[in-house]
Amino acid sequence: MNTVLSRANSLFAFSLSVMAALTFGCFITTAFKERSVPVRIAVSRVMLKNVEDFTGPRERSDLGFVTFDVTADILYKNKISFKNKIGIRFSLTCSHLQTIFDWNVKQLFLYLSAEYSTKNNALNQVVLWDKIILRGDSPKLLLKDMKSKYFFFDDGNGLKGNRNVTLTLSWNVVPNAGILPLVTGSGHVSVPFPDTYETAKSFQTVCIGPPFPSCILFLRETPHSLGR
Repeated sequence: MNTVLSRANSLFAFSLSVMAALTFGCFITTAFKERSVPVRIAVSRVMLKNVEDFTGPRERSDLGFVTFDVTADILYKNKISFKNKIGIRFSLTCSHLQTIFDWNVKQLFLYLSAEYSTKNNALNQVVLWDKIILRGDSPKLLLKDMKSKYFFFDDGNGLKGNRNVTLTLSWNVVPNAGILPLVTGSGHVSVPFPDTYETAKSFQTVCIGPPFPSCILFLRETPHSLGR
């Protein structure tokens, strides 16, 4: 009854109970906290191309490219600005992101998504950009001439003349304990896409190495148009 093993077992069980109570307290004290902050998204330029889609059947699909600069005070002033060279030029201003971080937040996963509807699909969602914000990261974010991490491909010609493409900034809050909230910023913008395709660029691929070649997409100057 009073052996070393029995006392160690009692101490271990008590420690687990205390840790479980502390973990639950950490979760419940932040479970109902509002984690949405005002977000301003401004779009100044939209470009649209029609290229051959090498990921599926040899058909042509609408494609947008995003190249941007990022200047941000993530934890304080929280201004994120993007300057496009090709594709969508936009800026984001997100205030009070530091209020999201508390004792139960480990990191944030931010992503900018485009949502739109077409004749074939009631809802299309494409992630254009993302970033992980860790606790203790420097509030200064200075990135120059960044390109979109992901291609803005439509599975057809749904972007041409589309008037309901909506850009939204959202984030996952990664906690130390509890659920994984998905939060959408309180601000979005609708972007009308042009009725014509851009010209003066063409695309070609180079595939390297059997048996599973990796294909790289290149831009090449040409005098002809990509439009139909």
